[in-house]
Amino acid sequence: MKQQSKLTAKQEQTVEPQLQAKAGHEFQNSDELLRFDAEQTVVPPEIAARLERSVQKIAPKKSSGWFARIFGGNNL
Repeated sequence: MKQQSKLTAKQEQTVEPQLQAKAGHEFQNSDELLRFDAEQTVVPPEIAARLERSVQKIAPKKSSGWFARIFGGNNL
C-alpha cells in the first residue's frame, strides 16, 4: 500500500530546508553531540527541582589530601 502525504506542496517546501539545515552539522565526538543536545533541551521545572533535592541529599565527603592522610592531618 502506498503511503500518502498529508502535507501540501507548500508545507513540504518549508519542511525540507529546515531538515537540511539541521542535518548539516557534524560532531567530532560524542561529547560534542551531548553538549549540543543539552543546549537545545529544556528541562522541565519539576525535574530540575527533583534533581536539585537529590543532589543536596548526597553530602560531599570531606576527604583530606594525601599529605594529611600520611602525616596525620593538621598537627603541624
